[in-house]
Amino acid sequence: MRDDEDMPQLRLALAQVDACVGDLAGNADLVVEWTRKAVQSGAHLVAFPEMVLTGYPVEDLALRESFAAASRRTLDGLAGRLVDAGCADAVVVVGYLDRDAAGPRNTAAVLHGGRVVARYHKHHLPNYGVFDEFRYFVPGDELPIVRAHGVDVGVVICEDIWQDGGPIAALGEAGVDLVLCVNGSPYERSKDDVRRELVARRAAEAGAPIAYVNLVGGQDELVFDGDSLVMTAGGELLARAPQFVEHLLVLDVDLPAGGHGRDGRVGGFDVRRVVVSEEPLPAYEPLPAPPVAEPLSDEAEVWSALVTGLRDYVQKNGFKSVVLGLSGGIDSAVVAALAVDAVGADAVHGVSMPSQYSSEHSRGDAAELARRTGLHFQVQPIADQVRAFVEQLGLTGLAEENIQARCRGMTLMALSNQHGHLVLATGNKTELAVGYSTIYGDAVGGYAPIKDVPKTLVWQLARWRNAEAEKHGEAPPIPENSITKPPSAELRPGQLDTDSLPDYALLDDVLDDYVEGDRGYADLLEAGFAPELVERVLRMVDLAEYKRRQYPPGPKITFKAFGRDRRLPITNAWREHEVR
Repeated sequence: MRDDEDMPQLRLALAQVDACVGDLAGNADLVVEWTRKAVQSGAHLVAFPEMVLTGYPVEDLALRESFAAASRRTLDGLAGRLVDAGCADAVVVVGYLDRDAAGPRNTAAVLHGGRVVARYHKHHLPNYGVFDEFRYFVPGDELPIVRAHGVDVGVVICEDIWQDGGPIAALGEAGVDLVLCVNGSPYERSKDDVRRELVARRAAEAGAPIAYVNLVGGQDELVFDGDSLVMTAGGELLARAPQFVEHLLVLDVDLPAGGHGRDGRVGGFDVRRVVVSEEPLPAYEPLPAPPVAEPLSDEAEVWSALVTGLRDYVQKNGFKSVVLGLSGGIDSAVVAALAVDAVGADAVHGVSMPSQYSSEHSRGDAAELARRTGLHFQVQPIADQVRAFVEQLGLTGLAEENIQARCRGMTLMALSNQHGHLVLATGNKTELAVGYSTIYGDAVGGYAPIKDVPKTLVWQLARWRNAEAEKHGEAPPIPENSITKPPSAELRPGQLDTDSLPDYALLDDVLDDYVEGDRGYADLLEAGFAPELVERVLRMVDLAEYKRRQYPPGPKITFKAFGRDRRLPITNAWREHEVR
């Protein structure tokens, strides 16, 4: 029970859900279903993530008037559906795409009693990394504060808490009892700690608790990890949802409410107070405090992100199965294990495609991985295909090596066409960075699960996944030989990756500074890297841009992934080494 009978109570529910871009009807069903669950749990206030009704990000769909109109119609219909579902008394906050005379808006609507009682248009529009919101949306400067059961609630959207000032500062100046922040915040490594510190700072700035609800699931190259939480103005973490799963976080909050009356122009915003219900709720017995979900380890977090991204890409795009080449090496082994975790062994088809240079141990390691994971396995030798091209075209050297990779790519695409499988490309971020892949060969595919995973992290994940299996009394999915043997493309006799590339640990260090950190030539020398190494690596990275542009999408896990995060011209005469 409460110690202070003057503090209004409120049962809050944060619905951490997996929405699909463009599926207005399905996402509306999702909102109704999870609101009903929240109401059955006794919730008075239910919050959903940013643009949950349309999915996020909608990209150029935001510019289609027909889509914006359909989004608004769906929202208006949703208000009535919630009444029909027995949720009329709940205050429900739903993100959606709006459009008015000024243009498209990233908006959160407050629904109650079958109608929209308030709308908040996102103010801070991110225009960096994977975000292009300044291209799509018009910022808002209206700030509704909704009084529900005597509690004054302000609503902000995602980037609004990542920037200093703005609506949080205005809410603090005007006075609120609770801030709801609805989010579509993509995952990247260690971001959960950054979020927690950020929310704590903004709660202190607002002088009120912040309830932060985030999307979960995969959307093309983005993965959303949930990680919803509630933080007091004093920095106490009251509740935290688990990552990478749909979850309803329900908790009771006692709020020192009342005494707020300022509206009009505050901090550059038009503050308007909307009263839904003035009187506090009668005192009730609160639920036990929900457990605070423990953050995942780094490897568990990355693995969960990759599995989530792959699973949702397969399912949301209507594929029933996936196919990939199994070389016996570490990359294809990790991708196969990810695929089995994501969609189940029965939906995964592995193909060994040996050439005349494929070693017996590589063939055996591929078969052993299939045995351990239970995926479907077949052997399709490519020697005859390769011979036909080599003899007809007179290929030698690199051209002969690459035709092997392209015959494998053709084989996988033929199986995809015949059986409807999604082809998984197995290249990692290090190879993609330096162009160590064959375009239309091992780069072929519809999705690339480890596209943003550096080679050294691939090995780390393999060891972690095997250790997790042993911890649960299961057979490790990845053969030890695939982890420990020197990596090789096996396109010529005795070939090793180190014939063409620096040691992977050293290479990943250089790439981290150059790609993730955008450090220039002089900066890399100052960091202690040898000039010949820096010139060699930077040249490989710069010349491989055309390959990266044609590579399949894959889940983002790092600060700067290839693709939307890093956009460089293909035709580009600039070279860092020219500046000394």
